[in-house]
Amino acid sequence: MKKKVILLFLVFIFSFVFVNASCELDAVLLNQDPYPVSPNSYVEIVFQVNGVDNSECYGAIFELIPSFPFTIVEGETKRILDQSTYVKNYKTGWMIPYKLKVDADVLDGFHEVEVKYSPGDSNNSVKKRFEIKVEDVIADFELHVKDYSYETDEFTIEILNIADVDVEALTLEIPKQENIEIRGSNRIVVGDLDSNEYTSADFESTVVDGEIKIDIFYTDEVGERRSLEKIVVFDSSYFEKRNGDESSVSGWLYVLVLVVIILIIWWIFRQRKKKKQRSLHRRGMAKL
Repeated sequence: MKKKVILLFLVFIFSFVFVNASCELDAVLLNQDPYPVSPNSYVEIVFQVNGVDNSECYGAIFELIPSFPFTIVEGETKRILDQSTYVKNYKTGWMIPYKLKVDADVLDGFHEVEVKYSPGDSNNSVKKRFEIKVEDVIADFELHVKDYSYETDEFTIEILNIADVDVEALTLEIPKQENIEIRGSNRIVVGDLDSNEYTSADFESTVVDGEIKIDIFYTDEVGERRSLEKIVVFDSSYFEKRNGDESSVSGWLYVLVLVVIILIIWWIFRQRKKKKQRSLHRRGMAKL
């Protein structure tokens, strides 16, 4: 009797192990968007659990274990699949998305996230680590007023890319504000700008002393369109009575003097001509 009980117990154990052994799950990191992700920003990752189409798994349990530099901002940490994804003649996986926030103090490089998963009827979970690439692709710029002409009302902003990354489609926009009145377009596309390179943008405007807000738009190295706001200070004393302006005024003064001289010469010549004509007229009258 004892032998039969032991035999039945062994059969039950081997049957349980065989059934559970037939459920083989595997998880892969399917996608990271954006790639790489910048510090102090968000990344969406998608895992795929394969093997859940096996009915012996009785569904599955998947959990992401948050750790520095990532925190979950959307969705539950643990996900539960109640049944298999079996479809006849198809091999299907279980897609699991997460949205994570990347810490601002993280260094560039690959950083790990850990997950664990198990069949739906088992507590025997498997742990696995995946790498997320983090790289600072956010640019920064220095702006200053390069020039302002009171003659043409041309306002020139110079912009320097002070980051270690290149940018594309760099655009400067001056929104409506008190210290500057733009005539024409208030947005200028200056194009691509490499790291530590500079360029400039010209606006037709009337400017008074004070702070001027400038919005900057650019496309980073991963194709993300970004924006930031900068302030420049306009001081008219740097641009008044400049050599170029004085020479321009002097040029007009010379022209005016020349015109006056020509008019004086013309007037003198005309007076002499009239005097000569009157003299000839008198002589003619005397002969008669």
